Amino acid sequence: MHDIIHESLSRQEKALCLLRDLLEEEYSSLLSREIDTVVSLEFSVQELIRHLALEKTFVIKRLGGMRVAEYADALPDDLAAILLETLRRIDASEQDVARQASRNTTLSLALLDQSSRTLQALTKQAMPPKAETYGRRGGMRTQHPQAALISGRL
Repeated sequence: MHDIIHESLSRQEKALCLLRDLLEEEYSSLLSREIDTVVSLEFSVQELIRHLALEKTFVIKRLGGMRVAEYADALPDDLAAILLETLRRIDASEQDVARQASRNTTLSLALLDQSSRTLQALTKQAMPPKAETYGRRGGMRTQHPQAALISGRL
């Protein structure tokens, strides 16, 4: 049982390291605005996260809902130390992945905001001006007065 749990935890640790590398690559692709690369990396990231979830579910089912740290307490000291060290490395890797994912999110939202503002500015320039009407002095005016229901001399 110990070997099965340890192997699953080792796979999780390696998957988290790979996930961190993929997220770092995605970040550099976002910086260089390589859209196709970002999309393909995102598919890989999602698939890897799915596999990680399956591994975690496997361990939970295998231990009958017991936490790995509790299970390690029931093992001899040498085996418990190995499991706890693997858990510590997994935790550190998860924190690295979370930080990198946060950086990627911040950058992608900033790029989205920048693109939206650029699109709004271009749209505003490309839109024709509002329909113009004749003013009371015969000239064209683009703005209507606020309360223009009655406008004239008495």
